[in-house]
Amino acid sequence: MALERKLGLMDIFSVASGAMISSGLFILPGLAFAHSGPAVVLAYIIASLLVVPAVFSKSELTTAMPKAGGMYFFIDRSFGPAVGTLGGLSSWFSLSFKSAFALLGMSAFAMLLFPGMTEIQFKLVAVGFCVLFMMINLYSVKHAGRLQNIMVLGLIGLLVVYIFFGFHNVNVHRYAPYIPYGFGSLLATAGLVFISYGGLTKIASLAEEIKDPGRNIPLGMLLSLVIVSILYALVVAVTVGLLPAEQLGVMKDGQFSGSLTPISTGASVFMGTPGLIIMAIAAVLAFVSTANAGIMAASRGPLAMSRDGLLPGFFSDVHCKYGTPYKSIIFTSSFMICVILFLGLENLVKVASTFKIVLFVLANLSVIVMRESKIPNYKPKFKSPLYPWIQIVGILGYGLLLSKMGPVPLIIAGSFFLAGLVWYWLYSHIRINRESALIYLIQRLTSKKLTENILGTELREILRERDDLIEDRFDRMIQDCNILDLNGPLICNDFYKTVAKTVANKMHVVEEDVYNSMVEREKESSTVISPGLAIPHIIIEGHNLFEILVVRCKEGIRFPGQVNPVKIVFALFGSRDERNFHLKALAAIAQIVQELNFEERWLCAQNVTQLRDIILLAQRRRHCV
Repeated sequence: MALERKLGLMDIFSVASGAMISSGLFILPGLAFAHSGPAVVLAYIIASLLVVPAVFSKSELTTAMPKAGGMYFFIDRSFGPAVGTLGGLSSWFSLSFKSAFALLGMSAFAMLLFPGMTEIQFKLVAVGFCVLFMMINLYSVKHAGRLQNIMVLGLIGLLVVYIFFGFHNVNVHRYAPYIPYGFGSLLATAGLVFISYGGLTKIASLAEEIKDPGRNIPLGMLLSLVIVSILYALVVAVTVGLLPAEQLGVMKDGQFSGSLTPISTGASVFMGTPGLIIMAIAAVLAFVSTANAGIMAASRGPLAMSRDGLLPGFFSDVHCKYGTPYKSIIFTSSFMICVILFLGLENLVKVASTFKIVLFVLANLSVIVMRESKIPNYKPKFKSPLYPWIQIVGILGYGLLLSKMGPVPLIIAGSFFLAGLVWYWLYSHIRINRESALIYLIQRLTSKKLTENILGTELREILRERDDLIEDRFDRMIQDCNILDLNGPLICNDFYKTVAKTVANKMHVVEEDVYNSMVEREKESSTVISPGLAIPHIIIEGHNLFEILVVRCKEGIRFPGQVNPVKIVFALFGSRDERNFHLKALAAIAQIVQELNFEERWLCAQNVTQLRDIILLAQRRRHCV
C-alpha cells in the first residue's frame, strides 16, 4: 500500500537541514582542525561541493522512482539484488554510524555539566540516549512536521546570532598559516567531515510521502545544501578565529587533544557562560532530531530489504498494537550500541563517511545505468544537468576521498562488503527473481533478448502513483487493444487488409466490410493528420461497440497522395452511439502525440509492451467516468 503524501517543501528542507546540523557542526570542527589547521573551513567547502553530484543524481533517481527505501531501492533496481544487498546494508550501516555519532555528540555536551566524566561514562551516556530513542521509536511517537520546522528554524537563528556576534571578536592571526599540513591533509579532512552532509540525502527514504516530488525533492535538497553549507563555512571560520589552536584541537602522539564542543566553547569567548549554555542547548536540540530520525530511517532499511526477500522475514514484522517494525528497530539500536562502545570517535566518523562516499558513488553510477539502459518508463521529473560529466567528476572525487580515509575504515568497509556478498549468495539469490536496468543495458548493447520487462512494468506503476494518473476508459481500452508492430515498407491496401483481419477477429464483424469501409473513408479525405501520423476511423454497425488498434511501422506505410510514409497509426472503430467517446479518444490521441519527443520514443521502443506504456503514461486530461 502506498504511503500518503503529506510532506511539503518546508518539511523537506527541515528534515534535510536538521539531519545535517548536528555532530558535523557541533563536535567535528575541533577534530577536523587538528588534522588540517585553519584550512578546515576550506575542507568543509570542498566536502559540500563534492556532495553536489550526489544531490543531482539522487534528485533524478528519487523523482523517477519516489519509493520508500532510499538508496537501497535505486541501487537494487539499477544493478540487481546482489549490489542492492550491498547498497541496502551500506545505507543501513551509514545511517546507524551517523546516528551513533550524534548520540556521542549528545553525551559530549553532558560533559559540560559534569567535567569529571570518564570515557566509559561518556559512552554509557550515549548508550542511554540510544535506548531512550529506541523506546520512542518502538512506541511510535509521532513527530509533528511543524515542531521539526520550528526546531530547524530555531537552530539556524541561533547559528546566525553566533556568526554575527562572534565575527566581531575574531582574531585574524589565528588563520595563519592557513594550510600548515599540506594539500593532502586538506583532502583527508574533507573526507572526514563529509559525514556532516550525509543527512541531506535522507530525503530519498521519505520520497513516497512527499507532495509533488518532481519539484519539491530537488528544490528542497538544493536549498538545504546551499544554506547549510554557508552556515557551516561561516560558523567554522568564526570558531577558528575565536579559539587558539591548543584549545580548538591538536594531535599529540596520534591522540586528539582539544574541544569536542567547539561551538559552545567559542560562544563562551564573547558571551560567557550564558553563550556556552545557549549553544549547548542548540546542539542538544540538533542531536535529538538527528539521532531519533536516524534510528527511524536506519531501521526502515532492513524492513524494506526484508520485504524484497534480501533479509529474513522477521525484520518486516510490525507490532500489532503500535504499528512499528519493532524487531528491525531493536536490531538497529543494538548494533548502534556496539558501535558506540567499541569504536573510537575518529574511526567511527571515518567509517560512517566511507560508507556514505561509497553510496554516493553508487548513486552516480545508478543514474548512468538507468539513462543508458533506455528503459522508456524511466522518466524522472528532474534530470541531472551536465550528464554524464558531473557524475564522472563525482565518482572520481569520491574515489580520491576514499584513498585518503586511511586503512582502518577501508578494511572495515571491505570486510563488510565481503560479508554482504557471502550473505547474498547463501541466502538471497535463490529467493529473488528481479530484473535490473543493467540487464536492459546489456540487452541493448548485445541485441539479445534478456528481459521480460518486469522492471519496466514496475516503473510504470510507480509513475502512475507519482503522477496521480487515474485510469479512465481510454486507458482501459489501450490496455486491452491490439498493438501491431509491422515490418515494411507497406502500401496502403496491404496495411488495410492486415488491420481488417485483426479488427474482424476482435469485434466479430465481417473482415471484408471493415476493409471496404477503410478504403472508402480514405477516398473521402486523407486520414493522415500530420507527417508520419494517421488516424483512420470508421463506423461499425451495431450498438455499444468501440475498438482501438495501434500500429507502428518503422519503414513506413504509403498512404495515397502523401509524400511522407506513415509510421504511427491509431485506428478507431465504433458504432454511432459511441460518437461522444470517439471525440474523447481523438482528443486523448492528440495530446499523446504532442508530447515532447513522442515520435522518437515511439520508434525507439523495443517491443509492444513499451509502445503500450508510452501511451498509458502520457500526460493528458483524463475523464474519470
